[in-house]
Amino acid sequence: MSLFGNILAKLGFGADKAAAPAPAQMAAASATDSPADAASAALAAAAPVPTMTEVDVVAKLDGLAALNPEKLNWKVSIVDLMKLLGLDSSLAQRKELATELGCPADKMADSAQMNMWLHKTVLQKLAENGGNVPKELLG
Repeated sequence: MSLFGNILAKLGFGADKAAAPAPAQMAAASATDSPADAASAALAAAAPVPTMTEVDVVAKLDGLAALNPEKLNWKVSIVDLMKLLGLDSSLAQRKELATELGCPADKMADSAQMNMWLHKTVLQKLAENGGNVPKELLG
């Protein structure tokens, strides 16, 4: 899994997809049921399924921060954000994440610039993936 994929997973993105049964599983189960049960299963399978559930990123991260013995300021620091999620926040890992997300080469040469770019980009990508991230954290 990608580093950004790990961030998404730690925050619960996609958890609703994992919990929903696959259509093939539903069809297999309905094959052994009565015709009425099979019809119900077919209707359930045809029902629209939401493609994305909004994740309250701030609430999740603030909750983790409240439980953490370190005072981590995830709202401004990519290092603190990664630590809060239990991820390796070493420079090598941050560079790998920055490369994965397409950080410009000029920012990669300066760790402070890369960190600022990376923090902003991670929050933007969380928002693009269904995260509820306030505008003041995206700018």
